[in-house]
Order: sequence, then structure tokens, then C-alpha cells
Amino acid sequence: MSLVTAPRLETDRLILRGPEARDAEAMIAFLLDRPRSDGFGGYDHRGDAWRWFALNVGHWHLRGHGYFTIEMKDSGETAGICGIWYPEGWPEPELGWVVFAGFEGRGIAREAALRARRHAYEDLGLTTLTSNIVPGNDRSVALAERLGARHERTYTNHHMGEDMLFRHPGPDEVSE
Repeated sequence: MSLVTAPRLETDRLILRGPEARDAEAMIAFLLDRPRSDGFGGYDHRGDAWRWFALNVGHWHLRGHGYFTIEMKDSGETAGICGIWYPEGWPEPELGWVVFAGFEGRGIAREAALRARRHAYEDLGLTTLTSNIVPGNDRSVALAERLGARHERTYTNHHMGEDMLFRHPGPDEVSE
């Protein structure tokens, strides 16, 4: 059962849904894997990672959007998260994504990001989105560019340090 009021979005292979209690372990495992999660604000302690999971639930309640859980239609496995992130201190609404270990290289992040972006523009009425990527996260930079986003500037994020802000094409500029 979802912990938030979130729509259920689908693609050919994926379900994007609100976070459920059963998703906590996969998210905590990702956040505790520092080499994989440092660019996402990785943690050293389980309690801190659990609080991040709760932060996403609260974000949905306060903003009406947040990170969806990416679920594989064929297996029901949790493959990652993707959605619109705009906590206090962020420069603008961000389209963000994370694919968990074992799910890389299958186009899952791109498929989820395209669907989440369409939801942001068509259903939430947003007119602009960014993706904020820490330097060195070459895979996320490549995906942002495949999505049509262009590097606009580098800024200091209070929580993440140096971040590169990529601007996505607006709703009238995307076909998907």
C-alpha cells in the first residue's frame, strides 16, 4: 500500500508508483553503498538512510510530487527511483533518477525519466525542469543529454556541494 497519494504511471516495461514500506530496504541498501550513492547524498549509517526514505514520503505530502518507485512490470522487482524533487534549498524542480545495482544498462532510467517528465509537464503543469548532477557522474550527464537537457551552469548545492545544473527542454519542445 502506497504511503502517499501518487498516481500510478506506466510505460511498456515499468510501473512508476508511490513509495511503499516494502521499498525501504532497497533504498536503504542503495544509500549505504557509498561508491554508488555518493552522487545522490550517500550515507554511512542505516538510520540516516532510513530518514532519507521518510524524507521522500514527506516530500510527496508537502509538494504533491516526489520520487516514484520504479517497478519492473514483468517481475515486480524494485529497480530504482525517478521523479520530481524540489526540497527546500533546491534552485528549481528537478527531474532525478537512480537505478539500483543489477538494473543498469537496460534503458530503465531513460524510460522512467521520460514518463516522469511527461507527468511533470502534462499533469503537474510545470513549465521547466532541471537535473542537478554532481561532477564525475558521467552516466547521469549522458542520460540528461540524451533527454535533451543542456548544461546551463554550475552552482553550490548546500547539501551536495558542487552541482551541474542541466536544463530540460520545455513542454512545447518535447515530443514524448
